[in-house]
Amino acid sequence: MEPWIALSVAAAAFQTLRFMLQKRLSMGMLSAGGATLARFWYSSPFVAALVPLYLTARELPAPAIAPSFWPYALAGGASQILATWCVVALFAQRNFAVGITFKKTEVVQTALVGFVVLGDRIPSLGIAAILVGLTGVLALSEPPEPRHRVWAGLKSRATILGIASGAFFAVSAVGYRGATLAVDSADPLLRAGLSLAIITVMQSIALSLWLVVREPGEFSRVIAVWRTALWIGLSGLAGSLCWFTAFTLQNAAMVFAVGQVEVIFSILVATMVFGERISRRELTGMALITLSVTIAVLVR
Repeated sequence: MEPWIALSVAAAAFQTLRFMLQKRLSMGMLSAGGATLARFWYSSPFVAALVPLYLTARELPAPAIAPSFWPYALAGGASQILATWCVVALFAQRNFAVGITFKKTEVVQTALVGFVVLGDRIPSLGIAAILVGLTGVLALSEPPEPRHRVWAGLKSRATILGIASGAFFAVSAVGYRGATLAVDSADPLLRAGLSLAIITVMQSIALSLWLVVREPGEFSRVIAVWRTALWIGLSGLAGSLCWFTAFTLQNAAMVFAVGQVEVIFSILVATMVFGERISRRELTGMALITLSVTIAVLVR
């Protein structure tokens, strides 16, 4: 097996582990905001320490950062917080595997954001992927009433949270790309690591202040569950490092295609860890969204 394939599979596995732990914490121990903070709070010290260690090991100077880094970093960091919050909140509405699959609409939505913001043309296969993905979303959305199923499904809280998470992840991806390009270094790992360290620290501070004001006592609960939350931070850091390293070895579209194995991991976790049952309708919707994402990344 080629290294980039192993790294892509590992990244998907670490990401599934992180969301599994966040779902556990959100089931009575923490709010959606607290579970989101745990992801950033317990990974920021490690990623912040890795950058100077990397600079020392490679004997590299600290790179300069262009002013354009900050708006991209702020937009990307804020969007990732909102995206993660939506996914964790979605777990309370639907089962684990469905929540992860809804998140996977991020790739298709990235194509839409690129078309609207940058004027990128979408090929016919890309349009087909979007339509297949929409069909999958409708299959996943189970409306509470039998009448007007499509409209009711689109208005459901689970569908709104799922699509919103994908949209926020798409915006964060654009922001992170802009931020890494603003770091003056020819080393892609250094650009990614430095950007990740700065943004994660900012996310931890901003979300901590928000919770102190909006959810008094939640910050203390995040600290109290450190034994579990620490693994959320470490798995999040490991997943990010695997993604970035895989991108240096292979085309991002191929890495994303292999990364769709996360849906399979989520089904295993949903059934074996949480004891959740997945209906035939949900399996159909998950298969359609996975197919649409796979088509989208291969035609980009």
